Amino acid sequence: MAKAFFRLQKFLRRTQFLLFFLTAAYLMAGSLLLLQRTRLVIQQGSRGTSATHALAVPDEMAGVGIADPRALQNPGPGPRRLGGVDGQEPALEQQHSPRWLVSRNSELRQLRRRWFHRFISDQEPMETAGFKAMRHAAEHKGTYMGCFMDDSRERTLKGAVFYDLRKMTVAHCQEACAERAYTYAGLAYGAECYCGNTLPATSSKPEECNSECKGEKGSVCGGVNRLSVYRVEELRAGARRRRNVTYRGCFRAPENLTDTFPASLIQPNLTVEMCSEFCSKKEFPLAVIRGQECYCGYPTGRFSLRDSADGLRCSRTQNTSSAAEGKYCLVYQTPVQDTRCTDRKFLTTKSKVFVALSSFPGAGNTWARHLIEHATGYYTGSYYFDGALYNKGFKGEKDHWRSRRTICVKTHESGKTEIEMFDSAILLIRNPYKSLMAEFNRKYAGHLGYATDHNWKSKEWPDFVNSYASWWASHVLDWLKYGKRLLIVHYEDLKQSLIPKLKEMVEFLNVTVTEDRLLCVENNRDGNFKRSGAKQKDFEPFTQEMKDLINRYILTVDKALRGRNFTGLPREYVPR
Repeated sequence: MAKAFFRLQKFLRRTQFLLFFLTAAYLMAGSLLLLQRTRLVIQQGSRGTSATHALAVPDEMAGVGIADPRALQNPGPGPRRLGGVDGQEPALEQQHSPRWLVSRNSELRQLRRRWFHRFISDQEPMETAGFKAMRHAAEHKGTYMGCFMDDSRERTLKGAVFYDLRKMTVAHCQEACAERAYTYAGLAYGAECYCGNTLPATSSKPEECNSECKGEKGSVCGGVNRLSVYRVEELRAGARRRRNVTYRGCFRAPENLTDTFPASLIQPNLTVEMCSEFCSKKEFPLAVIRGQECYCGYPTGRFSLRDSADGLRCSRTQNTSSAAEGKYCLVYQTPVQDTRCTDRKFLTTKSKVFVALSSFPGAGNTWARHLIEHATGYYTGSYYFDGALYNKGFKGEKDHWRSRRTICVKTHESGKTEIEMFDSAILLIRNPYKSLMAEFNRKYAGHLGYATDHNWKSKEWPDFVNSYASWWASHVLDWLKYGKRLLIVHYEDLKQSLIPKLKEMVEFLNVTVTEDRLLCVENNRDGNFKRSGAKQKDFEPFTQEMKDLINRYILTVDKALRGRNFTGLPREYVPR
């Protein structure tokens, strides 16, 4: 009996895999038959398939790439239905017709296609980026100089610094440096680009430059503390290099210009181009002209560029026979980047105080992070993950928001639980009119783009204002109610008085910084996330009904701030 039972058990073990595969084949065959039958039903116009219900899609998602998560949570007036007109369902006789089924499926395919193309444009695959970069590299090649050591404290290539943690290529770095008139371009860590006019002193073994370029498979972009250096050639034959020289103003000259500025030049018939070219080659961000004298340097405590003078005073100085008699000078910003404050790192030990950088979306949180990172030298974290910000050098985006390795953490959250997780917070507040417009632009055109006139005049804009305006008010009110220790910063005040307000923020974060570093931040104040000018619209986006709603929220928030002994909202907020 036992022998027979053993044989039966052995037989079952052999056949269990066969039974499993037979079951899987049966299910697959059934699925294929079902799909084929559905296709035949649509093609033959069978009325047996029910199509009485059109697909409900939220307004925010129809015609747009990816729906905003908050919009899905608060869909507003309700969903529209694909397949009807203006939210109405098709006529009854059309609901079951094969033509309507084909039309409905065509609409769904188009919706998916639009979503797919939007997704591809935002999240370009590495293979595509690499292919484009390789093709572009063939058009523009610099001379490879070798692999060199890279010391972040005494960096040789420090004229300009760029990051692209997803699409960096050799050609992209070479072009960026060539456009700014630099001689050398160096790449490190596969994603960092450095420009300069002096070749690094210490060379390394070729195999130590072993980091693959993030946007170009098969190409080397330096390594860990190693630079792949290229001598930059012209972009194209006869093409003009872009040399952005910005007029900063007329300023009172310091008492001893030679002690204040590290480099100088005396040149008869001196021009702005001559002085700017000289200072760019010396890798200084400021070109200062007094008569026939050219000086190069940085903004410092002795020459802070805070109090400009009337331009006529500089005109008289330029016409003075003796340059020494001139008390005023002209100041220009060269294409060279001020790199005294570009070094950043994670905290070496976990922070004991968990600090939030809280704001309503569109209130300038990214800009504030840029200022804080460059002022303190430490990365900021984020409650979310934004790939676009990470790819542009905000490395704290990928760090877990509760790691406590960052100086503060970006958040747009409100509510008792989310707020009480933090020990303290910098609460950044911006004019709701400007915040709403900035967030609407970001939602439909990214960090640097603008929403189209069609977006502004569509149903999405009034729905957006109705839901987001209340969020602007509740965000501030919740942080005032549940926040443990707050520093209130108004975006407009930070923009107007950058150094004093940034000092307050840095002291609140318990970090000590030098005045020169703060002046460096002011010199690099815009960063990489400023929209190029205000796109003028030929219409007023806010209706009177919207203004009445927003103004009520403004008055409510202003009263709450004063009730907590904080400074009220700036006068420009109310009324509009």
